[in-house]
Amino acid sequence: MSRSGAGPGADPERRQQASEADATAPFLASEHQHIRYNPLQDEWVLVSAHRMKRPWQGQVEPSLLETVPRHDPRNPLCPGATRANGEVNPHYDGTFLFDNDFPALQPDAPSPGPSDHPLFQAKAARGVCKVLCFHPWSDVTLPLMSIPEIRTVIDVWASVTEDLGAQYPWVQIFENKGAMMGCSNPHPHCQVWASSFLPDIAQREERSQQAYQSQHGEPLLMEYGRQELLRKERLVLTSEHWLVLVPFWAVWPFQTLLLPRRHVRRLPELTPAERDDLALIMKKLLTKYDNLFETSFPYSMGWHGAPTGSEAGANWDHWQLHAHYYPPLLRSATVRKFMVGYEMLAQAQRDLTPEQVKTRSILGPLFSPISSKDPSNQDLENPYNSGIPKAAGAAQLLHPLAIPAVLITSLLVLKALLQCLLGTQSSIPPFWAALTLPLPLSGCGETEGTS
Repeated sequence: MSRSGAGPGADPERRQQASEADATAPFLASEHQHIRYNPLQDEWVLVSAHRMKRPWQGQVEPSLLETVPRHDPRNPLCPGATRANGEVNPHYDGTFLFDNDFPALQPDAPSPGPSDHPLFQAKAARGVCKVLCFHPWSDVTLPLMSIPEIRTVIDVWASVTEDLGAQYPWVQIFENKGAMMGCSNPHPHCQVWASSFLPDIAQREERSQQAYQSQHGEPLLMEYGRQELLRKERLVLTSEHWLVLVPFWAVWPFQTLLLPRRHVRRLPELTPAERDDLALIMKKLLTKYDNLFETSFPYSMGWHGAPTGSEAGANWDHWQLHAHYYPPLLRSATVRKFMVGYEMLAQAQRDLTPEQVKTRSILGPLFSPISSKDPSNQDLENPYNSGIPKAAGAAQLLHPLAIPAVLITSLLVLKALLQCLLGTQSSIPPFWAALTLPLPLSGCGETEGTS
């Protein structure tokens, strides 16, 4: 609807006048639709921030109320459990890497042979698929694990990339967290697919980064990281070795990009200090996600680095290692974004700008992005700061400040809801104003009236 108030019921002349007035108004990214370019993947996204004002009457996901048992002998990912192929898992007490029992890629698949027409092309696809369990307990997630436990996961990521990358040109590490993202097993785990071909998105990132390096003489993501540090509009977290930000071209509401400050092409190249710092900043990021809507935040994430395989020794200096986080939640723990309709048939679209994720809130003033150099954020090894006892590794305990914090927050939310109903306040909670304490909540229903 026009800001001038000329709705669908207005006469054509009035609508025309309102349209002309809007066309001459100064541009505001938070009010006016526009398209943004994603230079990394060579695509555009339509940004329509004003659509967040519309009431939500669509699908509401069920609240996450199910309690996950710490160990279930029937769960094929648990220590000592029997998997579908009859193999019995070892009684592992850390990470556990094994071949996927239902792989999408196999190393010995036959070739489809030559094509008889350019419109019917098929090529060989071979590879290996593995599963990596992060922890022996099913009722934990990465933000509830200790920093040394997360560091162990990072080390396995690096080693499996190096091992499979010796043979295959692309090694894709990815995690689907939560049933909303299609995860079929709650046990904390990720997957690793190594392929004999370069996937489509990897090809686009290869072309884009190579073209930018050729034109500007430096890696695209190195320059992008520097620009975001200077602008400070979309930064979520910074540390000595890493940056987390909401990309200028983000499609998903709370999408983030994780970047090393140093020029790094692949995971195995990370130094011990960079791996330690990565474990710390991952824990902080995922804790912020969980506390945003007070739920175990669903997402799909994955690492992208320079191609490997027989061409690993080629010049890949235009590549910069990075991780994408794509969470689906939009308005609450039970309202998600759907990529349908226009997104499937035309191009990606989002309803709020990446900057609004930081500048709009129903909870009042915003906090600035948190840096791991901040002394107030240096005690993540504290047994209560992470919500887990240090000796127990990942057991979930209620923080002693959780009850008063929830009560105070509830009063603030009630006040904010009244403001929202009166149309005097926005409905988007600030991403980096989320509490840094990982409350072990099983789920949180949608706040009524916040659309």
